Amino acid sequence: MSFISDNIKKINAENKKCLTVFLTAGFPAKDKFVDLALNVFDAGADIIEIGVPFSDPLADGPVIQHSSQTALDNGVTPELVFDYVLQIRNKTDKPIVLMGYSNPILKYGIKKYAQRAVETGVNGLIIPDIPLEEYDDFITDDFKNLDVILLTTPTSSDERIKTIDNKSNGFLYCVSIAGTTGTNNQFGEKTLSNLKRTYNLVSKNKMQIGFGISTPDDVKMFSPFCDGVIVGSAVIKSLWNEKDSKDFPNTISLIKNLSAACK
Repeated sequence: MSFISDNIKKINAENKKCLTVFLTAGFPAKDKFVDLALNVFDAGADIIEIGVPFSDPLADGPVIQHSSQTALDNGVTPELVFDYVLQIRNKTDKPIVLMGYSNPILKYGIKKYAQRAVETGVNGLIIPDIPLEEYDDFITDDFKNLDVILLTTPTSSDERIKTIDNKSNGFLYCVSIAGTTGTNNQFGEKTLSNLKRTYNLVSKNKMQIGFGISTPDDVKMFSPFCDGVIVGSAVIKSLWNEKDSKDFPNTISLIKNLSAACK
């Protein structure tokens, strides 16, 4: 059984969509991150996806790239990320997912990384730069106690979507647009028809849509084609705009509004 999947099912059973919020670990300030994450949960996030800072984040657009570089400059390491998770986990039982790239995991040690993730209370991992063809070589039995969440894209064929759905656990991450995060929020009929196609093909997992979702109206537009939404760049941009604030009131207000749109 999947803790993440069970949580999404419970939310959907209440006629709501799941809201996953992406935060870059240690951004905008190392010493404020744990309180920020807990406040984001309190504001209505059902899952938090914590980005592990990396110097070459391939799937991320300029906003998240900037936050990742800022976190690296501030000395955020994978070990500190695990420490953040442990502190957050001590205050909440809501799902926590780490989003990171394969290079830092290899450097840390695959077995050690997976063990540390479980020890600190991580529920799932997203590793976007591992292609499906290399999945079985990288995702060994060391990850058996973690949900490894895979991504589909608008260019994924029907068969590939089915294969990704079969291998993914926790949920399936449907990328709404071709490109990087936060760079395009003009959703046309082609985008919506592709999301509908993907949603109809996914049978094992709950499906969440990410990339480009930034407003409550976006959430409402996508709701018929998913079980939840993932919001990243809009939140990171808001945090950057109030980086000197004590408790990020505008960002918390944004998340409350996004959460309200999920109902």
